[in-house]
Formats: sequence, structure tokens, C-alpha cells
Amino acid sequence: MVVKKIFLFTVLLIFSFNAFANTPRSTGKYKNWESFIAETDQGKICFAQTTPTKRAPGAIKRNQSKLFVTFRPAESIKDEVSITSGHEYKSSSVTASSGKRKYSFFSQKDFAWLLDDQEEKKFIKLMKRATDLIVKARTVKGAETTDHYSMMGFTKAYNTAKKTCS
Repeated sequence: MVVKKIFLFTVLLIFSFNAFANTPRSTGKYKNWESFIAETDQGKICFAQTTPTKRAPGAIKRNQSKLFVTFRPAESIKDEVSITSGHEYKSSSVTASSGKRKYSFFSQKDFAWLLDDQEEKKFIKLMKRATDLIVKARTVKGAETTDHYSMMGFTKAYNTAKKTCS
């Protein structure tokens, strides 16, 4: 299951950053979140995504950070939560928190996921209620990074992505 998620998310990323016909197109912008759809050989891929409002420390060079919730109906994948902090992760070093709630993610290279569908459902409920989310991670060299995400607009972007792929 985990290997399948990693493989399928890698396919999503290839299409997400591809400048060809399968480039995702926006299906709506909602405050700090945006929803997208991409048509692929494997079928539709829909997702809601955002970038951090604040990143620290500034001294570490890294690529763009993003938080995603993805739907791939052809593979029966829904509500897949994933994070990239713009650097390769030290193993099992990624956490996301809001208030007193804290979730641990498993990582591979520069992406991290929740372990199972039940955790994803709980995390999405948290995302709908939260005003912000803080993602902490460690680089392979041990430096800590912190990304602050606004949840303003999440519910609308999430609902649009879900409806587009239903």
C-alpha cells in the first residue's frame, strides 16, 4: 500500500511539473489554497494544494514547500495527504501540528505521507477546523525546517478537488 502510494504520487508530481498537455489546470483559487485537475493516461488526478506563508530558517537553501490532498479515482485513491518541504528528509522526521494535535508522517526522499486512510481522514478533519498548520522536519544533514501553512480556503479547495474527481 505504501509503495503504491509513493509510486502514484511520483506520477502525480511528474504531471504536476510537466510543461506538456497533461499540465494541471486550476479549478479554483480559494484564499491560500487552490484546486487542480490533470488528465493522465491513468485517468484524472485532482488535488488541492498550498504553499507556506512562512518558512524558517532562511539560511537553508531548499526548493518550494507544498501541502497536498490528492484524489485519483482510477486507482481508488482519495484524501491522500502529502507534504514536501523542499529538501530531502531525514528518515521519520516529519510532523504536522495544529494546536495540541500532532501527526507523524513517514518520508521518502523529499516527500512525506500519513501512514493510513484513517489517519488521513482525521488529519483532513483537523485541516478543515484549523486556521494554521505547522510542519517541522529535519534535513538529511540534521537541520530543522519549519513551514507555517494557512488553512484559509482549504475546505473550498478540498471540496472542489473532491467533486471534480467524483
